[in-house]
Amino acid sequence: MSNNLAGSTSPYLLQHADNPVHWEPWGAEAISRAVREDKPIFLSVGYSACHWCHVMAHESFENEQIAAELNEHFVNIKVDREERPDLDAVYMTAVQLLTRRGGWPMSVFLTPSLEPFFAGTYWPPEPRMGMPGFPQVLAAVSDAWRSRREAVVKQAAELTRAIQGSIEVPAGGAAPTAALLESAAATLARSYDAEYGGFGDAPKFPHPMDLRVLLRTFERSGRTQDLEMVTHSLARMAAGGMHDQLGGGFARYSVDERWLVPHFEKMLYDNALLAVAYLEAFLVTGRTDFAAVCRSTLDYLLRDMTDPAGGIWSAEDADSEGEEGRFYVWSPAEVTALLGDAEAALFCRVYDVTAAGNFEGHSILNLPRPIPKVAEELGIGAAELEGRLARSRAALFAARRSRVRPGTDDKVLVAWNGLAIDALARAGAALGEPRYIDAAARAASFLLLACRDADGRLAHQWRRGRASGLAFAEDLACMAEGLVSLYEATWDEQWIASACELADRLLGFRDPTTGAFFQTSPEHEALLVRRPDLFDNATPSSTGMAATVLVRLAAFTGRERYRRAAEGALVSVAAIAAQAPSSVGQSLIALDRALGPTEQHVILGEPNQPATAAVIAAMRGRFRPRGIAAVRAVADVSKATAAQPRPLDDLFVDRPGAAGAVTLYACSGERCLAPVTGDDAAIRAATPLTAEPLRPR
Repeated sequence: MSNNLAGSTSPYLLQHADNPVHWEPWGAEAISRAVREDKPIFLSVGYSACHWCHVMAHESFENEQIAAELNEHFVNIKVDREERPDLDAVYMTAVQLLTRRGGWPMSVFLTPSLEPFFAGTYWPPEPRMGMPGFPQVLAAVSDAWRSRREAVVKQAAELTRAIQGSIEVPAGGAAPTAALLESAAATLARSYDAEYGGFGDAPKFPHPMDLRVLLRTFERSGRTQDLEMVTHSLARMAAGGMHDQLGGGFARYSVDERWLVPHFEKMLYDNALLAVAYLEAFLVTGRTDFAAVCRSTLDYLLRDMTDPAGGIWSAEDADSEGEEGRFYVWSPAEVTALLGDAEAALFCRVYDVTAAGNFEGHSILNLPRPIPKVAEELGIGAAELEGRLARSRAALFAARRSRVRPGTDDKVLVAWNGLAIDALARAGAALGEPRYIDAAARAASFLLLACRDADGRLAHQWRRGRASGLAFAEDLACMAEGLVSLYEATWDEQWIASACELADRLLGFRDPTTGAFFQTSPEHEALLVRRPDLFDNATPSSTGMAATVLVRLAAFTGRERYRRAAEGALVSVAAIAAQAPSSVGQSLIALDRALGPTEQHVILGEPNQPATAAVIAAMRGRFRPRGIAAVRAVADVSKATAAQPRPLDDLFVDRPGAAGAVTLYACSGERCLAPVTGDDAAIRAATPLTAEPLRPR
């Protein structure tokens, strides 16, 4: 049996292609049928790695009786939220307005004119835990459509107006100041969990953007509380079961407050964003354990999530062999069979593997106590213990590879790949790991070449040789940000040029009245409402990421249109940031950069020569949240002409270099130090610019 999903590019839709439900993809054909047959639409939205989506599919969508009810009374449409974030955002608002919560699977009933009138998330096949059974829901909705149509249509119209009203952005707000960053830090401190780290109660999400905001407020203020919130949270997350102790990478969130039991799905965006958070924390603190977590996270992406063509896949499922987490859990007997009695006893003690287990009779590997503390208790050296544990982890990891692996969503999403390119490029540069830079360049080249629509415009996604969908604002913004970081990792100006091309297209998503950025452009399908994308979710908002890359590109290029657009975007979220800073963390990161001062390093010299490399390495070894850097060989500077301008030309104007030497021009805002050459340049690059008096450029 198959329905109309078999030709989809979405792994999530393909998971439902054999359901007895007559699913159709979102499109004119399904919508026209709803109008023609005068039936309501049942819109089901999810994603391939979603555990409860699988549960509802197995319980309800594979059930012949329930499928018969759906097929008789509804036009049934399946949507992959990752393919259509615009649709997901519109109808998730309806779910939240009706139920005061959200999540996936998302289940929404629409009129044929696409207005929602009833919605929820997961419903079981029979009444359970205070929830009605899904057949009861279907019967009630079907009866209301037949016998109380006027009331249904009225409710749909009212809900549609509420959706429109929920996304209005006030125009003409004041430009935010540094006080907003201070207020954000104070608000985050109030929700901080001092015992386990992180923010709020269970379920607990990692909040990488908020952690990066706190690193910036610490850098500005020197307030140790801000840094402590970051380091304690990152350390506890790394020690928990949410962190894959064998293979690296992080699950999406923890169902408890201790980071022990994860929701086992692994998402590309979480791992890219967390890799940057750990990297920045390493640069601030010098803690090598944070650098190690960054490396293992990126190694996981390169080893297990990279398409042979160069892009990076979207997600790994929570389930394997029909059970959530089965791939990741252990028993003492399994560990002993691999390691022998003595090493198994040690490993189980350190990683909390017990006969009773900590998750449904099995054990999720985690570190209840730091390894040095355990070494002290056992009377052995920490290095010796770590060496023995490393060998044991390698043995368990090798054995785990023979297990049935969770399913992989192998579509390549441009926005999430942009986040990964950013992480790989930053980490490769800061940690001296060329393989990460190479992977970032390969992914970027692939996306810019293969992920295009028929007209050559950037697409939203690619899968198995097929690009599809027109890029959303988040695709353009995240990709541009990744390309700027790739430039700073390679000094290849093609990446900056490509970033500027994407940024210019991104400006077409801007609301000229409020400064916010819409998810969609006028070229996209018109939906029930056109939403400005202001709020971070698990990924940065389009407005926040647009502000981030535009203010960064403005510093590189001097282009006023980028600066003005970034400032307008920040004005549009200022009121939200004052009330709920955790919902706009990416915008606050952009605000920190916009407020400045920008630390600018312009380097004249051959990048591969030892003297130039020493200056670059010294600069990269510091946390520079508002820094930009540009490098050109002396001979290359002279090639710049008015006839063939390049985006970075203005940075090098009136900044001569000396053949065979490295010269550094360092500025903070509009004030600069005198240029220096040779060893002095490396010393200065390693020193914050506030340490010396500056003069106007």
